Amino acid sequence: MIPTLYITRNGLLEPLGQSQVFAYLRGLSREYSITLITYEKADDWADEGRVAQAKAACAAHGIRWLPQKFRSWPKIIAPALSMLRMSWLVLREVRSRRVELIHARSYIPAAVALLVSRLTGTPFIFDMRALWPEELITAGRLKRGSLLHQAIVAIERNCLRRSAAVVSLTHAAVKYLKSEYPSELENQRVEVIPTCADLERFDLTREKNVCGYVHGCIGTVLSGWFRTSWLAAWCGAVSQSDHQATFDIVTRDDADLVRRSVDPSRLLGQRLRITPRRPDEMPDAVSRHTVSVMFYAGGEVSELGRSPTRMAEVLGSGIPVVANEGVGDVASIVRENRVGVILEGPEPLHIEKAIQELKELLIEDGLPERCRETAEKLFSLEAGTDAYRRIYESILKKGYS
Repeated sequence: MIPTLYITRNGLLEPLGQSQVFAYLRGLSREYSITLITYEKADDWADEGRVAQAKAACAAHGIRWLPQKFRSWPKIIAPALSMLRMSWLVLREVRSRRVELIHARSYIPAAVALLVSRLTGTPFIFDMRALWPEELITAGRLKRGSLLHQAIVAIERNCLRRSAAVVSLTHAAVKYLKSEYPSELENQRVEVIPTCADLERFDLTREKNVCGYVHGCIGTVLSGWFRTSWLAAWCGAVSQSDHQATFDIVTRDDADLVRRSVDPSRLLGQRLRITPRRPDEMPDAVSRHTVSVMFYAGGEVSELGRSPTRMAEVLGSGIPVVANEGVGDVASIVRENRVGVILEGPEPLHIEKAIQELKELLIEDGLPERCRETAEKLFSLEAGTDAYRRIYESILKKGYS
């Protein structure tokens, strides 16, 4: 089998490492001899049981796992030191194992892959995920035009130009990148692979709620990326138009803080439920919702690259969504496949219009099946793995110069 190297600063022991790294590598390991370099946080690494499970899972699929310690302090120096250590490790692995392809997840691994590629001629994939520089600016962690920002943009520019292929989460991000870097992407291979989900876990066979409409919301709502004011406005308006409707927020966020944000006047009372769920409980929790609400802080350039995992899981369960504009490909997917409603704003007129559209949608025949088909078409783990497999095959067949 062809030796390949996968590098990510995420941990294999994190939920994201399991769902968005290992899930793909499991399938790719049938054709490729994979070495996986991850960066594990101290709390995760201290859990000996989970570490043993991860090692066993990697061994079962022939994946050679090289876990490293994740360091976040000092803030600016830590990533630089991480890049130096990672560069040495990646160069060692490429040379000693004769690696033929490097798969770099996000910007710092891609910068390392770029350096090693220049030294060894080994092709690399720039799996950029979201638009990291813009995300840092939106979060207030990076100032546009600063020396650090210029350095990150220079890395982005070179990785886009010199990688063997670029992978983005959304078509919206690709459109933006092509306008920003027309010459770098003129002859570049750019693929869109959205955040996928294991749809064998989320399906149509689970027990549904039959006692009134349940407006659900899953995942964090206090991250700063979620519009809690829109969620509050939606719940308030729905509660007035449908006295039987209930609201179920499934999150690990502090329940009191969530309630204060979503229902500050405590008008919803027991109609609003806020509880955490374990990963294995999520499929049942989602299946009991009538509709799933997701309002991200759209409108920023950083949001063009967002591909919410929750959308894949919800649609896979046959549940339609209520979402907003300006978040990756969310609005276009909802409209083109008729699997939900787009809320144009938090004002009463907008909400009233969306509620009416939702009522009409929910009585359509075949809605659950249409949601599921959309998830299978766009977000299935198998589709994502096949897309990566095609990229690998194309690069290795073509060779690299």
